[in-house]
Amino acid sequence: MDKAAEGSRLLLQQEGGDGDRERLLMIPQQDADVIVGDGSVDIKGRPAPKHTTGNWRACFSILGNEFCERLAYYGIARNLVTYLKVKLHLGNLEAARNVTTWQGTCYLTPLIGAILADSYWGKYWTIAVFSSIYFIGLAILALSASVSALQPPTCLGTVCPEASLLQYGVFFIGLYMIALGTGGIKPCVSSFGADQFDDSDPSERAKKTSFFNWFYFCISIGSLISGTFIVWIQDNSGWGIGFAIPTISMALAIACFFAASNIYRYQKPGGSPLTRVCQVVVAAFRKRHAELPNDVSLLYEVDGQISAIEGSRKLEHTNELKFLDRASIISSADVKSESSTDPWKLCTVTQVEELKILVRMFPIWATTIIFSAVYAQNSSLFVEQGMVLDKRLGSFNIPPASLSTLDVISVIIWIPLYDRILVPIARKFTGREKGFSELQRIGIGLVLSILAMVSAALVELKRLEVARSEGLIHEKVDVPMSILWQIPQYFLVGAAEVFTAIGQVDFFYDQGPDAMRSLCSAFALVTVSVGDYVSSIILTLVSYITTQGGDPGWIPDNLNEGHLDRFFWLIAGISFVNFVVFVGCASRYRYKKAQ
Repeated sequence: MDKAAEGSRLLLQQEGGDGDRERLLMIPQQDADVIVGDGSVDIKGRPAPKHTTGNWRACFSILGNEFCERLAYYGIARNLVTYLKVKLHLGNLEAARNVTTWQGTCYLTPLIGAILADSYWGKYWTIAVFSSIYFIGLAILALSASVSALQPPTCLGTVCPEASLLQYGVFFIGLYMIALGTGGIKPCVSSFGADQFDDSDPSERAKKTSFFNWFYFCISIGSLISGTFIVWIQDNSGWGIGFAIPTISMALAIACFFAASNIYRYQKPGGSPLTRVCQVVVAAFRKRHAELPNDVSLLYEVDGQISAIEGSRKLEHTNELKFLDRASIISSADVKSESSTDPWKLCTVTQVEELKILVRMFPIWATTIIFSAVYAQNSSLFVEQGMVLDKRLGSFNIPPASLSTLDVISVIIWIPLYDRILVPIARKFTGREKGFSELQRIGIGLVLSILAMVSAALVELKRLEVARSEGLIHEKVDVPMSILWQIPQYFLVGAAEVFTAIGQVDFFYDQGPDAMRSLCSAFALVTVSVGDYVSSIILTLVSYITTQGGDPGWIPDNLNEGHLDRFFWLIAGISFVNFVVFVGCASRYRYKKAQ
């Protein structure tokens, strides 16, 4: 009988809620080398073929989707502070606080999308559902900017009527639907793209880092177009069309994503990661008095190469956090009651190691929050600083929000510079294929973010010096100092972003447990959220403390009377202390080892 016709018998033993069960798959021997080895399936649920699914052929649609989606997002975010001040008549501090709070929400909602993707829906359907919510929110926002009844009357001189409850309501409902939509898809798109490369194939696995670089490159191009073309449209042709363009772009993003559905590789959801974490804690607590064996091989783990967790490789045991290992102790009671089928009483070593990984990553996660607080200034106080500088460049006026595209240009320059020049040089010294480790890359970015705040503080010192010399301290007017002085701070923020932001994405995807990759990608995004909230809290505290006794404070509506430079120095100082803590945490971090 022909071997190919006979087929090969592949026995996969899985542990389920009803006990051990065996699943027999008949795969022809001739097809064994053309099926992906990481468990991915095609759109019909069959093992995914190597040569007709995934790889770069599928990633082009994902990159196109990300480009259009980021164009839509930044088409709103880049100039949002201007809309809040000019159209909704909010003050400097209130507008900055609203922007940072909304941006924080945009990077907090990824937790919702990640949990749904890893537990129930999978990444593909999670992206589909939240993209629809995203589109509806953009449409509402475009409507609120186009219908005069949904906007407050224009200012009469210095008197600006306050927006009504309805006008605020419609605008912020649309704005926070966008926050839910963009947050829901963010942790899924990057990890779904990385899933298109077979983890079991070294040649494909090496392409993942390249994918992350191109992924971020597409984000930057979308941001660049938004910060120049769309911001110019909003400032010169009206907010209605300025918000309609992002809405159309999001429609194109959805179409682009669905276009490649037949060639994607899909990872099946592995069940609730939160449930698995709780099971380890409960099982360890139940056996808190049990004695750990000296031989770790006596801890519970399923036989064979396949993990008991759907979509996950086995993880090697580590000696850290040993009290959690009690969840894997096989007691005499477990043997007698056959409770090995109940993960609330007995967990595999791999399941315990999942929780250990999350605990080890927490200090790294916490020490990257301040970077996000620094980046938040890029779309709020940097813009407000630019609004009181001389915006003329010959006969052309530079919109302050457009200058923030310099950090995007910096990203576009730094990505190939990093990939083609810095990595080969670093590789000679470190011996690492990536040149720098993920944590080294993040640390370099943190240093650059400190320098960005120092640059912004020096520019503000110079601006206030010019304001004093020109007698403009008590005048709410632009200072005769070119807005181009802001170029260094934007360029440094962009460089920091290439190192820290991309390093974060790579770190949390690579170090996260296989069945928690959406959730771990969300952790990287949540640092942005928490950083925005930290920035908002610092702004509130600074406003409260510095306005005591009737003083105008550091950040008054008339920045010529304030001390914005002191706020930038404060952020730089906090960032330096945070960097020292990060170095300590990174030096103690232990990378995961999968079998």
